[in-house]
Amino acid sequence: MLLTRGLKSLLPHVLRRIIRCNRLSISNTSGMAEGYKQANVVILHKSLADDFEKFCHANDGPLPLLYRSQPGDWKCPSLSSDSDIRTDCLQYRKYEHGACTGSLKSLKEYSEQLKDMVTFYLGCSFSFEKAVQKADIPIRNVEQKCNVSMYKTSVPCYSVSMFHCNLVVTMRPIPESKLGAAVLATSELKEAHGAPIHIGDPGMLGIQDLSKPDYGDPVHFHPGDIPVFWACGVTGVEAIINCRAPLAFTHSPGCMFITDLKNDNIRSFGGAPQVHCISQDPLHFSIVSAEAAQKIKTLETLIAVDPGERGITHLQQQGELLGACLAISHAGSVLITTGFPTHFTHEPPEENDGPPGALAIAAMLQALEKQVAIVTDQRAMDLNKKIIEEAVQLGILKKPITLLSYQRESADSALKFLCENGNPGRPRFDHLIAIERAGMAADGNYYNARKVNIKHLVDPIDDLFLAAQTIPGVTTTGVGDGGNELGMGKVKDAVKKHIKNGDVIACDVEADFTVVAGVSNWGGYAIACALHVLRSCEIHDRYLRKAVGFPRAPSKGLWQPALPSVTKEEKLLKTLVQLGVRSGKTASLEMEVDGLPFFNTHSLMIEKLL
Repeated sequence: MLLTRGLKSLLPHVLRRIIRCNRLSISNTSGMAEGYKQANVVILHKSLADDFEKFCHANDGPLPLLYRSQPGDWKCPSLSSDSDIRTDCLQYRKYEHGACTGSLKSLKEYSEQLKDMVTFYLGCSFSFEKAVQKADIPIRNVEQKCNVSMYKTSVPCYSVSMFHCNLVVTMRPIPESKLGAAVLATSELKEAHGAPIHIGDPGMLGIQDLSKPDYGDPVHFHPGDIPVFWACGVTGVEAIINCRAPLAFTHSPGCMFITDLKNDNIRSFGGAPQVHCISQDPLHFSIVSAEAAQKIKTLETLIAVDPGERGITHLQQQGELLGACLAISHAGSVLITTGFPTHFTHEPPEENDGPPGALAIAAMLQALEKQVAIVTDQRAMDLNKKIIEEAVQLGILKKPITLLSYQRESADSALKFLCENGNPGRPRFDHLIAIERAGMAADGNYYNARKVNIKHLVDPIDDLFLAAQTIPGVTTTGVGDGGNELGMGKVKDAVKKHIKNGDVIACDVEADFTVVAGVSNWGGYAIACALHVLRSCEIHDRYLRKAVGFPRAPSKGLWQPALPSVTKEEKLLKTLVQLGVRSGKTASLEMEVDGLPFFNTHSLMIEKLL
């Protein structure tokens, strides 16, 4: 029997010949024939072949189709010379009516049945190992001389006819400092599954225990390693099991067919990818193209001007808009709050900065088919109901938004509001956004910019943001323009130092992400635009859908109408004026926000962002 030493440098046709002669004492082909493509193998009856091919095209992350044979054809000339699929995998599995009924070294005894069967050769992540190692990234399972870990997930593939199953993934521990390099090294190797589909907590894929893989071997982590998951061709095995075909064959997981093709025919997804951490509990990273990230940084720069000369440039932290919008993009259900009753001598006391930005975000969330609700003060429910109804009439919102109020009745009121039956394991919302919402100061009071305490007009919605910090998987964003808004606690030291009255008015409650803008509405418009940029990014869209199903990025027409526009925002501001909602700085009922005229200031900002 040949030893494994030196196998990685052998040419594929030599390795196939050795495998054919059953002279290898190894359990998998990881690390062999470095730089050459390896393939998963699925063999099924010709009557099922067309539907299985459609299933592959519908889920090309886990099932990148390299070659489909004719019935009874044991060779694959476009992938290899001198090959025979009956003998050239280390080990095969036989399936009858969905049950594995045997593990085989050769399929020659089934030659008669194979005459009516079609072989599918599907890309494999073993093919990208050389590219990853070239980027100076360790492959732990190769180091540990074991098979890669493979897991069944809770992520459903796109079904075609009788083919349906959940995604299977491979997992490789990658040092945190090398995450970006690992994504970059694999992202263009589409025929080897491309970029990862998840980085971080395995529970988010429905994987309970990394030490118990469904296929392959457990791989040990080094300190600082992060679990990184790629789509896996063993998904095809799960599809074969579920379709319950009378007879089918596959490779044994980890025992691939080795092709003569080198990994040099790369296909770009559109710009180099970047990796960003969006949550610590659970640990979760997202992926976005460098081009999309740069656009969002430009949006962040545009809204960073300080027309009121309040000193907000000292509060700004780069990358907060991108982080916030990546977190929102991954959320399924979002809760928004707004309302700053700065005009305590008027009725209503609300200012008109906040609601337009909140509705701009809500409109884009609706277009992205996310659940969205607004929580506000009990005393302002009727006003907000009218604003939402008008927004639907004006075409800003597709449909009305659920409107909620929150009261602190007990110590666990916030937890019960945010989670089903107060269970932190079942949150109703994945992300909370506060935009121009009065925020609680260190002394427990709420102050406007002039240092007037308006606590009697403000319900304790801050409780929800404080509770969110204790609920795994719930992230938060605060949008503000003066430092006394909910969520600005993240920059409270800068507020106290640089903002007038900051030592008193600074909000003490933090959000995970803090978006600082010259006018808070601009922050809302920028979030809406950034969410549009993300959903139009092929790299991010693929990561969101876990590389199963079809790309959603081309249908920009669905989301474009949801963006804010000068016309829509002008009509909304006129509505707010009619409802008695005043400009923040001047309390005037004119076409202005924060004392700045709508035309040539706010209208210009909207045009720049668009």
